[in-house]
Amino acid sequence: MCFPGLPAVMAGLAVASGGAQYFGAREQAKAQAKYQAQASAAERLRLQQEQSSMRMRQAQEQEAVGRELEQVSRKSQAALARARVSAGEAGVAGASVQALMNDYMRQEAGYRAALLRQQELGGVATGLGLEQAGFASMQRQIGINQPINRPSALGAVLGTATSALGAYGAGLQIQSMAGGPAGLTSPTTSSAVYGGRYTDYQPIRGNLGG
Repeated sequence: MCFPGLPAVMAGLAVASGGAQYFGAREQAKAQAKYQAQASAAERLRLQQEQSSMRMRQAQEQEAVGRELEQVSRKSQAALARARVSAGEAGVAGASVQALMNDYMRQEAGYRAALLRQQELGGVATGLGLEQAGFASMQRQIGINQPINRPSALGAVLGTATSALGAYGAGLQIQSMAGGPAGLTSPTTSSAVYGGRYTDYQPIRGNLGG
């Protein structure tokens, strides 16, 4: 059975398949790029919110330390004033009163130093937290923005052309195996054409008639 247009049909199917694969891969790459852009923007926003929360917490802690220092200063001043009054009422003066004043001042200084040290350590912890959050976000961004396999138009054309040629050749091979139209041979003295086909005949020998 003969299929005259089989090679062209197979080549056309190869071209159509190659085009469909290219456009499908291109749409997939676009979708992946869109997803990566959205995920990357969401991660940047998350990092900003996390860092803002850390800075706000640090500001609140510093404010609390500042209020505590003010209270310590007021309490210390009030305690010194009471000590002077008490010493005056008791008739105590001189080195004893000064020693009492110095003790109050040392206690205040020690407490203020502890609060300031706490504030300093809080600032260091906040800085480390911000740095760690930034590093973790960078790792997430690397995981999000993986390389996108974008199809090449030139590669698709070359690949499709190669596939089409291969399909055309396969079609020719199938057509040859199926059997194409047989070539006509010239009639010989022992053949004649009757009704569009060759028929062997034997030449008439002898004389015609009686």
